[in-house]
Amino acid sequence: MEDKRFALLIDSDNISAKYIDVILDEMTRHGIVTYRRIYGDFTTNQMHRWKDELAERSITPIQQFQNTTGKNSTDSALIIDAMDILYEGNVEGFCLVSSDSDFTRLASRLRESGMEVIGMGESKTPKSFRGACSVFTDIELLIDSESGKTGKKKKPNIVSQKKISDAIIEIITSNENDGRETGLGEIGSALVKKYSDFDVRNYGYSSLSRFIEEMDGFELRRNKSTVTVTLKNDTSEIVDFAIKCVDKAGIEGIDISQLANKVYERFPNFKASKVGYATFQKFIHSIKDLQVEKLENNQKNVYIRREFFDYDDE
Repeated sequence: MEDKRFALLIDSDNISAKYIDVILDEMTRHGIVTYRRIYGDFTTNQMHRWKDELAERSITPIQQFQNTTGKNSTDSALIIDAMDILYEGNVEGFCLVSSDSDFTRLASRLRESGMEVIGMGESKTPKSFRGACSVFTDIELLIDSESGKTGKKKKPNIVSQKKISDAIIEIITSNENDGRETGLGEIGSALVKKYSDFDVRNYGYSSLSRFIEEMDGFELRRNKSTVTVTLKNDTSEIVDFAIKCVDKAGIEGIDISQLANKVYERFPNFKASKVGYATFQKFIHSIKDLQVEKLENNQKNVYIRREFFDYDDE
């Protein structure tokens, strides 16, 4: 399978020259860069560093004079070139390097035409541009990785680990309902599709497997070259506790909300969603010794299943 061809278009007004090496290195993961263009006013002192980098890396500068204060001709030139390249039909994707939300519509338009759009920018890049790209990479993160800085510091604009965890649970649960296992690679692909800027390096990890292993509620199972991800289902202690609470309530049963309060008080880290159930009630339904019944006042009570009651011989 041939590598995808990409057009690399850099907005020099919003990106420092110090990132050029990591940008080019990162693009080798995606394919071959056949167009290398950078846009800006290279007559200004701020562009001195960029001018030193261009010839060495075979990047074509597209000069845009700042004729009018407050008007960004760089953005317009980059957008026009992107559309020209699109219609030439010589690439399968674009890499737009900018921290500017002005390229949000361009990214969306390119994707509408079937292009893969790799976005790169600093952590300040607005969510609108991040979300418009197929994949978005924080280039400050790439610098940190190259220099060996892997601290788990809080980064702005990244997806919370809670949302990531919920998405993984949804993927695994859906596959289990279809009788399928969930591969590590499948989870990685699905997360990038759902959150275009998802990158484990944002959370201080170098690999997806390590990232998931250190999250609560998941297990990785390795079989030769295959790695699958499952939900941790060691709920026996919680199940036993719930049964004891219901049994103690006797034949009148216990309101399901009261039972939930008792369980969460006893096991504060327990969440039904982490063991594959959307609600606490569905978790209780899964316990064969218990049954849930709806009363006339819409209250839901939990009882020991009738077949498990001890009856005196008549």
